Amino acid sequence: YTAIDVVRRGGTISLSGVYGGAADPMPMLTLFDKQVTLRMGQANVRRWVPDILPLLSDQDPLGVDEFATHHVSLAEAPEAYAMFQAKRDGAVKVVFRP
Repeated sequence: YTAIDVVRRGGTISLSGVYGGAADPMPMLTLFDKQVTLRMGQANVRRWVPDILPLLSDQDPLGVDEFATHHVSLAEAPEAYAMFQAKRDGAVKVVFRP
């Protein structure tokens, strides 16, 4: 329901993953009035397991442990978001620490 509320008029809501249950009736009149496109499908997880599993090791072959360019406190979050959005100071990934 939040996605329906926040999507712009004529926008698209995408649902991906594994969905395992019935939903309450959708607000079809709202979706129709906002001209929303719904896209959805089952995530093909099993197809990628053999390729991804070897990369999830302590050796960090993809270098994701060092990917963050900035580590800041939560108090610095507003400035960090502005820095990231403007791509200042080489900001690629910002990690917040409590």
